[in-house]
Amino acid sequence: MKIIDRRLNPGGKSLSNRQRFLRRARALVRQAVRSGTATRSIKDVEQGGEVTIPADGVREPTMRRSGEGGVRDYVLPGNREYVEGDEIDRPEGGGGGRGGAGGDGDGVDEFRFVLSADEFLDLFLEDLELPDLAKRKLTGAAVQTFRRAGFSVTGSPSSLDVPRTMRNAMARRLALKRPTRDEVELLAAELALREAETPDAPDLETLRAELAAKRAKLRAVPYIDPLDVRYRRLEPTPKPIAQAVMFCLMDVSGSMTEHMKDLAKRFYSLLYIFLKRRYPRVEVVFIRHTHHAEEVDENTFFHSPETGGTVVSTALEEMLRVVRARFPVADWNIYAAQASDGDNLPSDNAKTAALLETDVLPLCQYYAYLEVGQEEDPLPGFGDRPSALWRLYSLIRSPTAPMAMRKVRHRRDIYPVFRELFSRQDARAAPGSPA
Repeated sequence: MKIIDRRLNPGGKSLSNRQRFLRRARALVRQAVRSGTATRSIKDVEQGGEVTIPADGVREPTMRRSGEGGVRDYVLPGNREYVEGDEIDRPEGGGGGRGGAGGDGDGVDEFRFVLSADEFLDLFLEDLELPDLAKRKLTGAAVQTFRRAGFSVTGSPSSLDVPRTMRNAMARRLALKRPTRDEVELLAAELALREAETPDAPDLETLRAELAAKRAKLRAVPYIDPLDVRYRRLEPTPKPIAQAVMFCLMDVSGSMTEHMKDLAKRFYSLLYIFLKRRYPRVEVVFIRHTHHAEEVDENTFFHSPETGGTVVSTALEEMLRVVRARFPVADWNIYAAQASDGDNLPSDNAKTAALLETDVLPLCQYYAYLEVGQEEDPLPGFGDRPSALWRLYSLIRSPTAPMAMRKVRHRRDIYPVFRELFSRQDARAAPGSPA
């Protein structure tokens, strides 16, 4: 969203104050957008809507004289009742000051902004990013950009390079010894003065010939010639783009209740909107798992009613298979987001830990684990003890591992946790910080 102030700068208000006011207004709208998303469903995030900010938050500051200090002279009208030194009785009822607000007093409405879908998403996703998006490769589908490539003698008026043109014109005039107008006027004034003083002087003809030659050369050598004109030349260049793939791993086993699956789907729906909005060159791979895992399409991932046992290692093995088949580690930034209730087959824990620590985390730029629970689960954990998968991942996670872990049990927690996981690098805590 762009706030454009087209008002003239009035008295008592400065440009710096106005700029601060515009920044504060945008910040308030951004905060209202983020607060409003807590009551929205995932499908409503892309629809824009109306947000409200308090009127006090957009009051523009003004400059006024201080009531303290300084010397002031006043000219006041006289009166017929009082002289200097008279004491004036206080008005009855405590008058003389500003009265309080009555029931029928005026108020100030809050400001309401109606945002389009694009404006709403831009503000909601403004400070989110995929961390460490570093690997870049020139691909055939790279976006063509334009870069400066010297100068040209032809081009559009908008690409005219004025400094280069004037420099060429000056060099040409110096090379051809073109006289300046000041030189011609000075010589003409000198000739007129000599003619007035000594009209029969023998050197007047020489001065007249020199003046005629300078005027002729001034007309013959233009100030700017078409040969001097230069235009900035741009040439198309393939832009190095960052390729990324996001693996979405979701547990759909029998231990996942409908509430847990709903939380996981809401998280992935928001993640999908974020990736498609911010990164046109990000591939999304959906993997569902029970006691076996498979890559599925978007519709199956979010709507299939499949259920079964829980073997987390199958999802990690399927992810590694897809990486080896389609996403070379040297060319792709690889990310993964896993959602689970924390349940896993006890005999599979060792295999899961080995796969994650040895194979998955070394090739990932970032790995986010979201553990979903029931609404009635107490805090700080989802039960009296951490889940088996949470304890296992806590042993693997370290300050150097690109891994983050969070817990969610209410729908209202989805947005804050999502923002925490994908906030900008300078605003995010270290991956090994406590959840």
